Amino acid sequence: MEPRERGDSTRVNDRIRAREIRLIGADGAQLGVMTPEAALVLAEEAGLDLVEVAAAANPPVCRIMDYGKYKYEEKKKKAGGKTKGSELKELKLRPGTDEHDLQFKLKQARKFLLEGDKVKVTVMFRGREMVHREHGYKQLDKVKDLIGALAATESPPRMEGRFLSMILVGNREEIARVKKIEAEAAKAEAAAQAAAAPQATPSAGETHA
Repeated sequence: MEPRERGDSTRVNDRIRAREIRLIGADGAQLGVMTPEAALVLAEEAGLDLVEVAAAANPPVCRIMDYGKYKYEEKKKKAGGKTKGSELKELKLRPGTDEHDLQFKLKQARKFLLEGDKVKVTVMFRGREMVHREHGYKQLDKVKDLIGALAATESPPRMEGRFLSMILVGNREEIARVKKIEAEAAKAEAAAQAAAAPQATPSAGETHA
């Protein structure tokens, strides 16, 4: 059984037990009445969660959304805007994401962290991949190792249906140090380019003027 926050009774993904549900898409479109299994397929294809938003309705109403991001935004609102200016960005991986794609995702994560945003890293499982969840945990461990001191883990890896996610928050001191180094490097590069630029030479007429 996947972990959940204390007091959170919201049914998500395969916890939804109704025979039929009324589905709302991620864009707010009414997608009609269907089985939870069919709705979960649509949610997984979109890389999102299936969340029961009106359990008392007949049939219950569910919506396709990023549940982890939704919970984070709700917490931020309750905190009275203490994290104002910071957004939650998400990067999605698969258990078998190759090295090239992983490096591209890490570059994005680094950019988001340097801009002051938090980063949610999600590993999506499909079909029998759920049997080997340890591959997902290894992916997240690798991301943490490669990000290094630039970020700390705000929320450790946890399962939500077929999604394994963690949230990284930037280390202010390390971010300031990296920004300083990058600024100095950019300044040195600009100076080198200026020094290497060809100097204008006077024409023959100007020389004898």
